[in-house]
Amino acid sequence: QVQLVESGGGLVQEGGSLRLSCVASGSIVRFNSMRWYRQAPGKLRELVAAITSGGTTNYADSVKGRFTISRDNAKNTVYLQMNSLKPEDTAIYYCNAYRTIGGVWGQGTQVTVSS
Repeated sequence: QVQLVESGGGLVQEGGSLRLSCVASGSIVRFNSMRWYRQAPGKLRELVAAITSGGTTNYADSVKGRFTISRDNAKNTVYLQMNSLKPEDTAIYYCNAYRTIGGVWGQGTQVTVSS
């Protein structure tokens, strides 16, 4: 069973940047896509960005133009570059390795954006 470990979260001022990393204990090419979700207090978990095994990306409207998802298959790592951060981006960010059956979740990393 592949395990995912996120890192890179922290406290940043509005307008700042962070880069999240998600390292898998095994190959990520076996998954249909790699995804970043986030969950703010009192809210449902939402999909932020996804990247397929072929490199196709898609983003939530709220982060388009500010966030960039990328992957390094050789390192079994997925990244989320977050720029122009806003207080509403504050949440726990989760990495997800998606496939129809048997997807995997990381434990999350906290991102806090102060105004």
